[in-house]
Amino acid sequence: MANRSQQIPLLKGETDNYDGVTVTMVEPMDPEVFTESLRASLSLWRDEGKKGIWINLPLGLANLVEAAVSEGFRYHHAEPEYLMLVSWISNTPDTIPANASHVVGAGALVINKNTREVLVVQERSGFFKDKNVWKLPTGVINEGEDIWTGVAREVAEETGIVADFVEVLAFRQSHKAILKKKTDMFFLCVLSPRSYDITEQKSEILEAKWMSIQEYVDQQWNKKNEMFKFMANICQKKCEEEYSGFSILPTTTSSVTPKRFSKSR
Repeated sequence: MANRSQQIPLLKGETDNYDGVTVTMVEPMDPEVFTESLRASLSLWRDEGKKGIWINLPLGLANLVEAAVSEGFRYHHAEPEYLMLVSWISNTPDTIPANASHVVGAGALVINKNTREVLVVQERSGFFKDKNVWKLPTGVINEGEDIWTGVAREVAEETGIVADFVEVLAFRQSHKAILKKKTDMFFLCVLSPRSYDITEQKSEILEAKWMSIQEYVDQQWNKKNEMFKFMANICQKKCEEEYSGFSILPTTTSSVTPKRFSKSR
């Protein structure tokens, strides 16, 4: 039995700082061969005191999912190009971190100081379809994208307006807002326009226009919905220059990856 075990090829994995191992599968493998290799590898990793074992399966190797699950692995998360499975093989409490729990969104308060108007849109689809509500341009921040970059991108995409980020005015957290499971972390940002001629994004935006801040605040939707009323009032205070938010402060983390934090203005 020992000789046979020694002949079974082990899976190649990369260790991490938490006594874990990540196996990134690249080459096609027969599920039965994979199962034998996985069992032998798990036995070795247990002897070495490893804890969390991760298997990265690209889309082309989806035939190995059942074999991994049969050996105690569970889904952790998926991206368009791969599925990540994980198993806790230690007798200690399982400390595998949960999958990403938040989606980051941003809304843009684009203020025309000359006319005391703000940029608003009506959407063709989604929650606000056919509700006759004028709302601020909003959108989801992409992976690896800074909030201030993403909110300016969304404004340009939806309305054709080029605008510069000024500050974060407020933020709110809404649970089970995405797919009835994930939390939506939403940042309300102030932007200053460099252009004023609107070109709607026809696929998503029914209409866009400049509206007086008072007219925006006085919409029935904002009056009836507590969170929207609260944020609309903050927008009005900002337009009246009675409210300050947070500006950009460049810094770095211990990972030496450039980061951006905010400070009070």
